[in-house]
Amino acid sequence: FLYPTISTLKMLIRCDAPVEYQINFNEACSPTMEGIISFNGNVLFTIGFIGIAVGWILANCIYFYSENNTSRVSTFTHSKELEIVWTSIPALILLLLATPSFSLLYSMDEIADPTVTLKIIGHQWYWSYEYSDYQTHCLNDSSLEVPSLKYSCYLTALETVPEKQGYFRLLETNRRVVLPTNTHLRLLVTSADVLHSWTVPSFGVKVDACPGRLNQLNLFLKRTGLFFGQCSEICGVNHAFMPIALLAIDPLTHEQIMYNHFFEHSSALFDE
Repeated sequence: FLYPTISTLKMLIRCDAPVEYQINFNEACSPTMEGIISFNGNVLFTIGFIGIAVGWILANCIYFYSENNTSRVSTFTHSKELEIVWTSIPALILLLLATPSFSLLYSMDEIADPTVTLKIIGHQWYWSYEYSDYQTHCLNDSSLEVPSLKYSCYLTALETVPEKQGYFRLLETNRRVVLPTNTHLRLLVTSADVLHSWTVPSFGVKVDACPGRLNQLNLFLKRTGLFFGQCSEICGVNHAFMPIALLAIDPLTHEQIMYNHFFEHSSALFDE
């Protein structure tokens, strides 16, 4: 009897993908998301304190100033001391919230030297990806342009999803983006047609994809796993069918995948 309950609670608290009756964030995979969750906890504590204090004041006012409980008319009109208190306390609360908020905001815009660059292009209604770091390689005395690793990710239709545990309806794609962990990543996000938004909750990332504009963000993944996201900007009739599926793996495996792709294309160029 207790085991299903404990399992359900774990699903509600720590999730890499949305689940039924979820009441919390997805489990953090990046320092940015860890900061967002921590800041959210601080804000909720402050909101709870404010709610209790305001509720207590309202209850006292309703009780002590009711005509059923007192027959004496109050002559209270104004008080400078009270005005100072109810002005300074909210200002201090806002100052306490602004300090960690700005720290988190500026840390998200911090520029780091990236090891891997991934270009993300939004389309109606799918995403395409490009690893441009491996596009040009010099072999001997000639410079050969090896085609970069490009592919498009479409929504996997419900009838083609394997009937196995772990596949999610409307979140699976025909191909998954592969990214290395413990590596500084640079994401370049743009659009080929209309406004989109590349969003992965576990990463704490939500970047607008604007046509004619290249938005940049830095990402650092702290653990391996399979993560899901969706487009978060209304972009047309099939806006709800633009899922994002990413697979975070260890850096050595990721390098092997990239070099295998490079040697395949290099051999094809030599054969020609």
